[in-house]
Order: sequence, then C-alpha cells, then structure tokens
Amino acid sequence: MRSLFALILAAMLAISVVAQQQQTPANEPPQQQSQPPKKPAKQPQQPKPEEPAAKPTESAPSQPEPKQGDDKKEEHFDMTEVAPVVTHHQMSLDGKTVKYTATAGRLPIKRGDGKIEAEMFFVSYSLDGQDASKRPLTFAFNGGPGSATIWLHMGALGPRHVALSADGFLPAAPYRVEDNPYTLLDKSDLVMVDAIGTGFSRAENMDMSKKFWGVKGDIQAFGEFIRMYLSRYERWSSPLFLLGESYGTTRAAGIAGHLAEQGINFNGITLLSMVLNFQTLEDTRTNDEPYIYLIPSYTMIAGYHHKLPADLQQDVNKARQEAEQWASGEYAQALAKADAMSAAERDKVITNMVRYTGLTKEVVDQANLRIDVPKFTHYLLLDQKVRVGRLDGRYTGPDPDGLLDTRFYDPTEANIIAPYNTVFNHYVRTELGYKTDMPYYVFAQQAGFDEKWDWGSAGEGFPDTASALRRAVVKDPFLKVLVMEGYYDLACPYYAANYTVDHLNLPEKYRAQISYATYESGHMVYLPTASLKKMKSDEAGFIEKAMASQ
Repeated sequence: MRSLFALILAAMLAISVVAQQQQTPANEPPQQQSQPPKKPAKQPQQPKPEEPAAKPTESAPSQPEPKQGDDKKEEHFDMTEVAPVVTHHQMSLDGKTVKYTATAGRLPIKRGDGKIEAEMFFVSYSLDGQDASKRPLTFAFNGGPGSATIWLHMGALGPRHVALSADGFLPAAPYRVEDNPYTLLDKSDLVMVDAIGTGFSRAENMDMSKKFWGVKGDIQAFGEFIRMYLSRYERWSSPLFLLGESYGTTRAAGIAGHLAEQGINFNGITLLSMVLNFQTLEDTRTNDEPYIYLIPSYTMIAGYHHKLPADLQQDVNKARQEAEQWASGEYAQALAKADAMSAAERDKVITNMVRYTGLTKEVVDQANLRIDVPKFTHYLLLDQKVRVGRLDGRYTGPDPDGLLDTRFYDPTEANIIAPYNTVFNHYVRTELGYKTDMPYYVFAQQAGFDEKWDWGSAGEGFPDTASALRRAVVKDPFLKVLVMEGYYDLACPYYAANYTVDHLNLPEKYRAQISYATYESGHMVYLPTASLKKMKSDEAGFIEKAMASQ
C-alpha cells in the first residue's frame, strides 16, 4: 500500500527505453524492466503438483533463518515445509459466544516436478461446527504491490483487530489488540494471504522472487495458493469469495479470470478501493484522464477541511455531484483542447477549478490546470503549514523535513503503521502461537522492489485487469461483484473506479451483477468505526445476495 503505484510513472518512462533493448521473459513478473500491460496475457493452466501429507498440528513451527551469503543477492530461504499452527478461540459476537479455529502457516508454491519455489504465509479462521459445503470461504489480500495483508486482517475482517480511536486516528502507545465486533467471521470463513516478499512469505532466493514479482506471476502465485488451499483443507465444495484492497483489486480481477479458465469460479468478488485500469490512475504528458477523476475527491477533502465556497460547503455531497458533472464535462473538454483554449476559456476553467478544489487561482494556473496528488496534498492547507493525506484526505500533519523541503509525505501512514505492525507481531506469536525469528515485512523490503515489478509488455500500454474481470463475469451469470469506495481516497479515486466499471462493455443483463458501497472515509475505509460497521453490513449483505443465487 505504501508503494501504491507512486513509482509506476517513473518506471514506465525508464522502461520504455529498456524494452526496446531486451525482451522480458514471460515468467519473470515483478523485478522486470518492462512496461505495464493493458491486458494480461492469457495464462496457461499450471500443472497440479502432488500434495504432500503435511497436516495442521497444535505445535509451533520451528522457522529456519535465511542462509546468509557474502552477497545479499545470494541469500537463500529454506523451503522445507513446516506444519501450520492450529489454535482454538472464542469471542462474544452480537451477544452470542462464537467458537472458531485459527490456522497460521505457509503453503508451498511448486513447479511441475514438485520442487518448492516459494512459500506463502496465511492466517485462516473457520467457525467451528459448520458444514463446509454451505459455509462461505473468503480469500482476502491487500495490494501495493508489495504490501502484506496486515491491514485487512487486523483492521477489518479478522476476529481481533487493532484498537484505534473512533475516527481511526493514532492512539497513544503502547498499542493493543481487541475483539472486533464487526468481524466477517460470523458470515464467512476467512483466509488472509501475504504476497511473496511480504509478511512471512518468501521465495527461495532473489532470482526466484522475480518469477512472482509482476502482474502475471503474482496472479499465478495467488491462483496456485487458492487451488492448494482448497485441496489441503477440503474446501472445494464451499461457496468461494475474493476480497481485494487497492492493488489487491487488480490481483482479484486477474485471479478471477485466471482461475475461471482452470474451472474455479467464485460466488462473489469484493473490490475495495479499486484500480483495474491504470490509465485512470497514472497521468503522463499524453494522458490527462487521472486529473478528471480526482476532482470529485478533491471536492470532498476540501469540504472536510472547510475550504469550499460557502454555498458548496453547506452540502458537500451535493457539491461532489456537481464536481463530477463539471469534471466530466467542461474540465475534460478543456484538457482535451489544451493550448487551443482562448484566454477567456482558460480563465473560466481556472475559476471553476478553484471553486471545486479549494486551491488558489495561482496554484491552478501555474499547474496548467493539472493538479496531481502531491500538489493538492501540499497546497490545500498550505496556510496552516500542514499536508493532507493521500490514502485518507482527513488526515493532516506537518512535513517531516520542512514545509518546502519534503518532496512527498502522507500523514495517513504515520497514523497507522506503528499500531498495525506492533499489534500484529505480538498477536501472531502469542495468541496464534506462530513462533519465528523471521521478520514480518509489512512492505516488501528488497532493494528496488518497486522498480523491478513487472507491469507487463511495453507494447500494450497501461496495466489492466478489467478485461479479466469482464471475462469472469460473462462466463458466470451468477457471479456478483461489489465495489467499495472511500470518498477521501486519493490513491484510488472512486470516480476512476466508476469509470472503469462503466467501460467494461458488459451486456445489459450482466450489469446488475455489479453493485457499489460508498464510505465517508479514505483508502482504508474501515479505519473509522462507523465505516467499519457499515463495511461489515455491506459485505454481509453482499454474501447473502450471492449465496441466494445458488
């Protein structure tokens, strides 16, 4: 999440030169020097390796440390399988005692001859005494790329979560864990999965990591994990759901399309803070689309900080709707016309842009009508000498290196990283009994991870898994999709997500399979307690609706 595509543009520009000089191997995803793909290549079905006989046990695993070489690039991780740890718990939920089983461990990702190439860490929760054939099973993951699933796990879905203030802001240390009254566990069993290179998930070595660090390799790894989990835990007959956040939505759409080709269909897919088509997210000299889709989110954040004109400030949601119409109309036309605008036309656009963003006329003019996220977060509250958040525009904070000397800073991260990291590391080792000296990587720690992520073929344009989602939807008329959006999110603006869904080119009867839920919060909609409660209600209703289609 920290790296949420901030370096994609720089990578694209540099990669366009490299892509002419060398061809990127198809099996090396993340660490590659290639351009983002518009449509991921069709994935061949992977061979299904023989399953080992490892079974859950009650004892804690003895996790081997990586073998250190003289060169960090020579670092190797022991791929010996260790049985996962199983623990039993109970909590009070809606006045009832709920008993559940937690399983923490790593599943192997193998090549065709059975050799383990990587191991993916997971924590699963299952309600005791349930019929697996009727019990929903949800695979959940965060994004980045390069982020562990600590956020969904300890913030939204799990039976235990990080204790924050009611508005989601940073509490005083030491941080603590508490029962989550809005866990999804009463409606679905849960599997939280960490991408390779994050959490406790590791590939055998750096060269092997490259196979999984990219759009295609990442989707294949998660697809194989899901197949393996269904086999080992005998859940092939369960109703299946995916829940991805941020780049996790890119992954979820890709997984749905990839596994549909292997005969694995899902009952429902939840896309939280969605980005499927990166053309809506990454501006370039020849791509103005992202500026258009940011405007309504700017309006909401400016309203939250009381920076809108008085008439708009009276009803910020009405102002948001006006901003949507203006952005898609007059503003989009102005960006398309560009230098051909007359002085009068340009001045009119500047006046309206000031009205809907809360910025000054000088800033809009000097930015040539194109306000990206770093500019907006820097200038909105410049008079107060604080910056607003990118992941959540409600958050504010001074720039760590000074007002004019900090290139970019997101105060949201300062409010969430320490509580989540501290609480999870204690929780996984004590309550879940997963004993290991291995560090839990909240974000991928390998040098150059962001630049090495393989976005696909330079000849196909921007990364895109919307087409994979479309394939999954039209192949299964019972598949339901829920898009969750936070109005204060500048990392994955809600209006860009709406545009993507509206351009899936779905036949009319399939459009009813997609629904929306919106929140008065940011990228992690579940940070404020009120939004977490709504998210639980929305997801529970979505699962019930999807199950009714069976």
